[in-house]
Amino acid sequence: MSAIKVLSAGAVKRGVAQIAAAYAPTAGCKVEVEFTQVPKMRKRIAAGEDADVLVATAGAMDAFAADGKIIPATRALLGRSRVGVVVHQDAPAPDVSDTEAFKRALLAASAVVHNDASSGVYIAMLLDKLGLTAQLGERIIVVNSGAAIITTVAERGPGAGGTGAIGMGQISEIMVMIDKGCPVKLVAPLPDAIQNVSTYYAAVAATSTMPDAAAALARELTSEAAKKIFAATGID
Repeated sequence: MSAIKVLSAGAVKRGVAQIAAAYAPTAGCKVEVEFTQVPKMRKRIAAGEDADVLVATAGAMDAFAADGKIIPATRALLGRSRVGVVVHQDAPAPDVSDTEAFKRALLAASAVVHNDASSGVYIAMLLDKLGLTAQLGERIIVVNSGAAIITTVAERGPGAGGTGAIGMGQISEIMVMIDKGCPVKLVAPLPDAIQNVSTYYAAVAATSTMPDAAAALARELTSEAAKKIFAATGID
C-alpha cells in the first residue's frame, strides 16, 4: 500500500501525530510521520530527500519555497509555539515575570539547559544578548532534543533549597514530557519582552508522488478543527 510521507518539526508532534492517524483511514493509504529538528530537516531536504508533506518553521518554509522544494500554493499556517521555562517538580518556581527576574533566576540555577534546535539557537543568542553566557560558563548544558532538556532538568533536581537546573524549550514539548510522567513543571512562558514565537506551516513537498493526497492531509493539518487539537497541545 502506498504511504504519504510526512517530515515534521518535533515541537508540533502531538497534534500532527493525532491528525495524521485520524486521516489515514479516510485516505485509503498509510501515513508515515517522522519527527526531527528543523535544522536537520533543512539539510535533509537540501540534500535531495523525498517527502510528501513538510511541517516546519516559517524560516525553513521560506527557504524551501526559494529552493523549489515545496508547492507554494499549498503552504498554510498550522500554529505558533512559545518557549517556556521548566524546573524539577520539587523545586520552588523561580520568578521569571520580567527580563531582570529571569536573569536572576538563571544565575541562581545549578545548570541552564537548552537544545540545539531552532528554539535552542534562539536561547543561545538570548543568553549572549543578556550578558549571561560568560557568567554561566560551564553551567550551560546544550542537549540534542526537546525531550533531553526535560530529562536533564529532571535529573538535576533541587538541592540545599535551590531550584536546581532550569530548562528552556518549546512549551508543547514540555507538556508532552509532563504527560509522560517526567518529574518537572512548567514555570511560565519566557517574559514577553524576550519571548520567541515559532510559527509552523504545512506544505506539500515538490517531490511528492501523491500530491493530491498530500494536499488533502496538509489541509487537515491546517484546518479549523486542527487548530483546536493543536491548542490542547500548547500550540496556538
